[in-house]
Amino acid sequence: MTSSPLTRRTFLKATLAGGAIAGAPRPLRAQPKPFRIAAVHPVTGPLAEPGQACRLGAQLAVEAVNAGGGIKSKGGMPLELLLGDTQSKPENGRIEAERLVNQGAQMLLGSFDSGSTAAMVSVAQQKRVPFLIDIAAADPITANVARSVKEGQQKVQYVYRNFPTGSTFGRKAVQYFTEIFAEAKVTPKRVALMHCNDLFGVNQSRGFLAAYKAAKPPWTLLEDDVIPWPEPPSDLSTEVARLKALKPDVISPITRPASALLLLPEIRKQRIESLGIVGPGSPGLYEAGQIAALKEDLEYVMASNPWPNFRSPKTQRLAEDYQKRSGGRLFDTNSGYSYDAVFVIADVLERAAKLDDPDAIVEAIQKTSYTAGLMQYGGPVHFNEIGDNPNAIPTMIQILKAKPVAVWPKDAALQKFVFPRPKA
Repeated sequence: MTSSPLTRRTFLKATLAGGAIAGAPRPLRAQPKPFRIAAVHPVTGPLAEPGQACRLGAQLAVEAVNAGGGIKSKGGMPLELLLGDTQSKPENGRIEAERLVNQGAQMLLGSFDSGSTAAMVSVAQQKRVPFLIDIAAADPITANVARSVKEGQQKVQYVYRNFPTGSTFGRKAVQYFTEIFAEAKVTPKRVALMHCNDLFGVNQSRGFLAAYKAAKPPWTLLEDDVIPWPEPPSDLSTEVARLKALKPDVISPITRPASALLLLPEIRKQRIESLGIVGPGSPGLYEAGQIAALKEDLEYVMASNPWPNFRSPKTQRLAEDYQKRSGGRLFDTNSGYSYDAVFVIADVLERAAKLDDPDAIVEAIQKTSYTAGLMQYGGPVHFNEIGDNPNAIPTMIQILKAKPVAVWPKDAALQKFVFPRPKA
């Protein structure tokens, strides 16, 4: 699948062609007032590539809902997106959420990175605006809200998440590592964990370590030699030198796009020999920009990430449309989860008793059992007492011939994994 450049100017021109509000068709006759959703993502700055994917995925979903007749139980009510950009700055999550709520947003959607998502939570709770998190993994985002409601500090939980948590990533990563190593008939004795030291990376690493201790697998993680780095980094030569001194059998990084661009070439530069690079969850390794920049440094790298169900003809058709609309980019984690989130919202609105009462929307959210998603799930989308979807799970993907491919578990795999990594 080829990729063509998508500049900030062409992206914003394409996605903002209809003005600041996008997604709803021009009314041909009298119809219900549109339901407005604030979609806040990092469409500029270091996280622009995944943020742009989130936005376009949400826009395609809104178009599909409206083309299908809108929210039928509400007289064909269309959806509108109010678009926000965090500029890849966590503090802007709150600023953009407040701005769009003041413009009439009735629900919040976002926002890819855990820092900006956490910042949006305060707006949702204070202004009583239901918030569906499409992407963000840090466990405390929902857990802290649920705790405050349970302790009586707040009356209602307005924050829900359809994305795997850091602890879920950890559990599934340990499971997948164990199964893949067994299938490959190897038992690594020195698995070295590295991670970006932001909210996402810290939460992911803790989840992975906790799951490892609980599972006690036959392979060995170097628990006392975890290597963090500041995110975004300016240089990772020192951290990679520490990694080299550990003589790892397997390198297990948790990266952001910016850090991956430094980490993987530095591993090659310092000539670290290992069985392979297998990560417990790294956003961005599958993106066209990363693959184009890293080339052979990314070949055979595996990472446990949420992934579309490409065995589904429906997913395949949407992926083709997305590729055309995005300038050749792959329908992936980011576009897929944002797309599904809009359809979950549409399902909620169909069932909500009334839409001018946020508590009625929350009641419908809590009764969700959505089965038509395009991502790989472990069951219907629904929300537990914390507000998380326990059926949101990752898939192990691997870069093979410059393409990300699902390789594990077997029921999701499109190709067999390659491990150990062939020597250059």
